[in-house]
Order: sequence, then structure tokens, then C-alpha cells
Amino acid sequence: MIGKGKSISHTGAAISYGCNKEKEAEMVYSQHICGIDPSEITEEFKIVQSQNHRCERNTLSFAISPTIEDGRELSVESLGEITEKFLMEMNLREHQAVAYVHRDKEHTHVHVYANRIGFDGKAYNDSFIGKQSQLAAERVAQEMGLTTVREVQQERLAELKIVREQIREIHEKVMQKERIKDFDRYIDAMQQREVTVIPSINKQNQLQGFRFEYQGHNLKGSEMHRSMSMGNISRRIEWNRDIAKQMARENSMKLLGKSVGLSPNLAATIAKKVIKIAIQKSIGLGMEI
Repeated sequence: MIGKGKSISHTGAAISYGCNKEKEAEMVYSQHICGIDPSEITEEFKIVQSQNHRCERNTLSFAISPTIEDGRELSVESLGEITEKFLMEMNLREHQAVAYVHRDKEHTHVHVYANRIGFDGKAYNDSFIGKQSQLAAERVAQEMGLTTVREVQQERLAELKIVREQIREIHEKVMQKERIKDFDRYIDAMQQREVTVIPSINKQNQLQGFRFEYQGHNLKGSEMHRSMSMGNISRRIEWNRDIAKQMARENSMKLLGKSVGLSPNLAATIAKKVIKIAIQKSIGLGMEI
């Protein structure tokens, strides 16, 4: 379960959004308020907020998101209990608050709005409220036996590790079994194995690197393995000598039908490759270097 929080000034608009019927909204919790309609609740907030004119962002907005699996099983009563425990963890049980569940998407989530101004006219300290919201949601999830952020992160890391290994394995097969003579052929060979290679082009129209899409994941080459950086891929390509010399001379290349510039690092790699090709050819012809 994930918790997010911030201070806002648009109280009425926020509560109206929370109550939006198009979001299949349903009130799951309220404390220290009598109204049901968003305008009524907003007016009740404003009455208390009128005690403190110095605080402009006088409403606290939170989003509590259980995992998709947990969300399917949670009833209105359970979501209300989660909200109550969350507000207690945030030390807001003595502040006006209302919460709505949204079920219009697969990911069930709760929007909680609390009056930042207490009945004593003092403003709730919102320092590090984002981090505090995360920790509060974590503690509530642990108490109620729900999946915590840490558990979700560990699952994602384990999944990413498997995906990285699969992409790297495909990359190695391509480099070993195919005669890759340029980036276009590399991109095509990877695509044939269901890995989409996306060139990263900067504002100067220079090729900076590659991203890899596979099974819903999108990762930088540097996130995969150092062997999959653009420079290391370039070193293993069997460049045509004349094309490589032209690339080094013009500091550009054709990529997927378009002309792109070379980053300084890639330009240096290509230049070294040209020298290496020339040396190998000279040795093959029995020439002195």
C-alpha cells in the first residue's frame, strides 16, 4: 500500500473531485463533519479555517493506494478502517476529514481530505508530509496484513532482475549469431526476438544511447549491463570500413532512415574502430605498419 500527501489551497475543487460519481466515488469515512454534499463539507472546513487567515494551503490531500490484488478484496468498511488508522498515524484524528474510494480503474484508491486547521485555529505542521504519508501507509498495511511498499519494491526488483537477464541473453545471442554490421541491423534482430530497441536522441539530434522494451518494461542499456551500453554495442559491430570512415569524418550516421549526429563518446569509439579496421586490413595484406 502506498500513501501520498500534500497541502493544497483549492479545498472545494478537491473534495468535489473526490466525490466525482464518474470515478464511481463512494464516501468511505468522515469525521467531525455533518454534511454529505461536497459544498456542505467545504463550508464546514471553511468555518474552522476562518480562524487562521495566515495559512493559505489550509487543506491536506492524501491518496491511499492498496495494491491491485488487495484493492479487489477491500470492502467499504475495510477502506474506512484503513482511512481511520491512517489519520491516527498522521495525528489527524482531531481534525475534520472525509474520504472517498475511486473504483473507476483497476487500481482501487482512496482520496482523503483533512482540514489542516485544527479546532484550536492552529495549522498542522506539513513538513515532510509526503514522506510521513508513506510511512503511515506502511504501518497501516503491516497492521492490517496488506502488502507494503517495501514488499512491492522487492517483488519489482526480483521481476526486473529476471527481465534484465532475459534481455541480455537475447542481446548476446544476436551479437554472437548474427552478422551485425550497423545499428539498424541490431535493432531489427532484437525486434525479431520481441525486444524493441529505442534510440535516445537529444535536442542536438545526437544519438545518446538505447532503451530496451520487453514484456512491459522499458530500461536503459546502462541499467541492463555495461556490455549493453551504446559504446560497447558499437565496439562489437562489424562495421563496413568505408561507412565507418564516413561516419567518423562527418560525425553522423543513418539510423532508421534518418541522419543523426554522434555523441562525442560514440564518435571516439567509431574513430578507434576505423583505425582498428585499417590495421587489421594492413596486417591481412602483409603490409608494414
